[in-house]
Amino acid sequence: MDSIKENLQRIKEQIPERVKLIAVSKTKPLEDIQQAYEAGHRCFGENKAQEMRSKSENLPHDIEWHFIGHLQSNKVKYIAPFVHLIHSVDSYKLLMEINRQAEKDCRVIDCLLQFYIATEETKYGFSMEEANAMLTDQQFKQLHHIRLCGVMGMATFTDNKTLIRQEFKTLQAYFYQLKQTYFPKSSYFKEISMGMTDDFPIAIEEGSTMVRIGSAIFGERNYNKQ
Repeated sequence: MDSIKENLQRIKEQIPERVKLIAVSKTKPLEDIQQAYEAGHRCFGENKAQEMRSKSENLPHDIEWHFIGHLQSNKVKYIAPFVHLIHSVDSYKLLMEINRQAEKDCRVIDCLLQFYIATEETKYGFSMEEANAMLTDQQFKQLHHIRLCGVMGMATFTDNKTLIRQEFKTLQAYFYQLKQTYFPKSSYFKEISMGMTDDFPIAIEEGSTMVRIGSAIFGERNYNKQ
């Protein structure tokens, strides 16, 4: 079995410089993340707030922690002091809570709006109509402790590459609609987070700026416990 360092190197060779690699370390032990860190990697993704907080306290402090899973409003407080980017803002209510917690910590938290682009009902996210309603709401303009930096989406879990590509095209179209309408002069609104281990090459072809890759780096979940 290849080492984490070798896996990272192989993935990075497939990714253009403009694309940021988020190593998805959810469920992985501290030792695995430390190995990736020692190989020079600094950007890690977690999907559980308390697990991410615990890892952040026990690993080097120059790690960029990206939250990539469904985030419950009552868990925001665990990650608000240190999170680098929340990819998975899937409701106005959640964004308001992130703003509230960020204000307590005297910081501005960068966020991506998660859009529902898949055919699976298990996925979360805004529709374009919901995003437009939020971004034109007067209350939104009072959220001074969040900064929207782009969009995120998850394609349907399928072998149908045509469907995956179409869903990624949809997300890219949403990004450009939002950019043109609400953020034309905002240089920070630039991220399209899409693509995982099985579909990241298609995502990159369709304009992804961030890919979220776990098993291709760390192996399948719990591989080290066999």
